[in-house]
Amino acid sequence: MRCIPWIALAAAVTAGCAGPGAGPEVACPAIGYLTGISLTIPQPAGISRATLDACWRGQCVTREVVLGPDTTSVASPCTGGPDSACAASMVPTGGLRGFAEVPGLPAEPVRVTVRFDDGKPHTADITPAYSEPHGAACGKVGPQAQLVAGPDHELRAA
Repeated sequence: MRCIPWIALAAAVTAGCAGPGAGPEVACPAIGYLTGISLTIPQPAGISRATLDACWRGQCVTREVVLGPDTTSVASPCTGGPDSACAASMVPTGGLRGFAEVPGLPAEPVRVTVRFDDGKPHTADITPAYSEPHGAACGKVGPQAQLVAGPDHELRAA
């Protein structure tokens, strides 16, 4: 089989172009993935904004965490037979959620300090990690970490 390298369409990529002994081709999504730290605040009484400082290896970066309503999915009942369509809807949890993009964030210990509206520092040590959201064949992305703020605004890794 002759492979034409200048055709970039996914439909043109076949296992026949992989060469002898190669495994099947895997289609990996071309979706961006941000490196950073997410923050969830289940009980946000008195919180409307947050600033995050992340420090590692003697350097620190400060980022605003844009907070928005936290949601969860709720399944709708399925009706009909095995070919029927089911659905889910997103409903607010009453909490807040945000993400701070932190370029250069390492997959090693990082000290994070978050300041909410009152300006008081709340600190936690975390270790961001790489993930393979599209499977091992598509490679690692990240790193990312997740923080949760408790009732007294104390931070913990999620």
